[in-house]
Order: sequence, then C-alpha cells, then structure tokens
Amino acid sequence: MKILLADKVSPTAKKVLEDAGFAADLKPGLNEEELVSIIPEYDAMIVRSGVNVTKNIIDAGDKLKIIGRAGVGFDNIDTQAAKEKGIAVMNTPLGNVNAAAEHTLTMLMMLAKHVIHAHIELKKGVWDRKKYLGIELKGKTLGIIGLGKVGKKVAKVALSLEMMVIGFDPYIDKEKMKAMGIEKAELDDLIKQSDFISVHVPKTKETANLINKETFDMMKKGVRILNVARGGVVNEADLCAAIKSGKVAAAAIDVWNEEPPTCKELIALEQVISTPHLGASTVEAQENVAIDVANQIIKALKEGKLENVVNGVAKIRKC
Repeated sequence: MKILLADKVSPTAKKVLEDAGFAADLKPGLNEEELVSIIPEYDAMIVRSGVNVTKNIIDAGDKLKIIGRAGVGFDNIDTQAAKEKGIAVMNTPLGNVNAAAEHTLTMLMMLAKHVIHAHIELKKGVWDRKKYLGIELKGKTLGIIGLGKVGKKVAKVALSLEMMVIGFDPYIDKEKMKAMGIEKAELDDLIKQSDFISVHVPKTKETANLINKETFDMMKKGVRILNVARGGVVNEADLCAAIKSGKVAAAAIDVWNEEPPTCKELIALEQVISTPHLGASTVEAQENVAIDVANQIIKALKEGKLENVVNGVAKIRKC
C-alpha cells in the first residue's frame, strides 16, 4: 500500500511507514490539480496545515482510506466529503500540546512586558526605560476559552504566576474546573471580567468569529487578547478597530483567517505581536506529530484500528 506525504512533514514519518512495509512518497508543495492527478494511486495521505484537502481531491482518491493530519486542527480538510466517501480523517492531538502551550505563555508574558519594542529600540541605540512601562501578571485575571489539553497547561502555569484563572468550556463541569484551580464562568461573564483572554478552541461554525465587535464592546478597557488556536476565531477587522479605539490594549496573534495573512493593517499596529503560525513549530513537536500520524495510519491499515478520528467514520472502507 502507498502513502502520500503531501505536506512538509518530518522525514521521520516516511521512515516509520517504510519500516512498517509501506511505500511512502514525500511530495510537499503540490497544488490541487496536481494532487487530484496523483491521489488515485494512494491508500492514505498525510498533511499539515499547508494543504487544503478539498472535495475534488477526496473524490479523486479511489483507493483513499485515511487522511492523517499531523497536528490538531483539521479545518483545512473537507471532513464531510471524506465521511461521505467512507474515508477516516484522523488528527494527532497530543504531539504539539506542549509547544502550543509554551508559545501561548510566551505571548502572554510579552503582552505584559514591552520586550519586542524595547529590544528594537535598544538595537538602534535608544535607551528609554520610561516609555516601556509594563504590567505584572500577578493578580490579573486570565480568561481561557476552551480547556482542552493546551488550555489546561496554560492555566496551570498562569496559576503558578499567581494569576486568577477563569474558564469557559461547556464540556467541563464546575467541580473539575475547581479541582484545577479554575473558576468556571459563562462566556459573557468571562468576556466582561478578564484582563487577558486566550482562546483555545477549534474553528467550527459555532466558534468562527466568536470574538467580535459585540464581545469587544463587553470587555474591560485595556484588555489583552491572545489567539494561538485557530485563525478566524477572533474577527481580525473587529480586533483592529477595538485596538484603535483603545478598548483593547494589545493583542498577540499566531494564527490567521487566511495564511499568509491579508490583514496588513492589524499586523502593522504597534500594539500587536504577530507570529506566522509558530504554535507547533518546535523540533520536538514536529517529530511527535509525524511519528503519531504514521503509527496511527499503520494501525488502521494493518489492524483496522482507528484512533483520533474527527469525522465520525467508524471503520475504513475496503477498496
């Protein structure tokens, strides 16, 4: 059986697959037309976030049984089209948890301290301590929207920094949150009470534009916003307007509605710390997700065992 690695996945995935007896082709950078032309040869494909697995690609995959996402988010895959064809879509939810949490915490601290701007100015020879007066995280309220594995890690460190942490997650009850040291809140209350707000949810119909003009209007003046989850959860145009109005003091954004981002005005604002989707970009995380997705595909194709399926397919189809 043949596996297509259609994105820039660690070469470790190819080795793991080949050691298990599969033919594995690493072919990143192909466009939709090119993928449509070659996908009929393959039993499974692996992608990261750089490839949009469209209905056209899926429909052309006559032998395709599995689409493996080396990472957590899967909004670049037409999961419904895959489900209709009996193709399992699997992600790897554990491999980059630590990297994403650490990136969030890095951004959190940089929102409190003017590290970037002071660094740039000092490189130019400008010594101005008064201009870059920061704030302390101790005693501030961090609102976390989504307490999955990343959100929980962020909360744990924030609590150790003596922040107050409140959380919104409809799938975790009040007692479980209390055991973690987190106060459970409804979304509107979290929006109103927080000094910092960090989102840790996938992009779905329910979460798209979750943070928008209406929610910005409810927030404290001087709130700081973080998004190291998925682009489109925070409305970029509304965030830009909220920063310009002074309602939002600063924002740290790693993920974008379109990548590369087109919201040049937002990125240009001095109050915005922007990074190019680096949440999972560590050596360790890339190795972890590559190994995880390869092993999941091996188990599925050799043993029929499906792990971390996100589109409701219970077993792979026979071709």
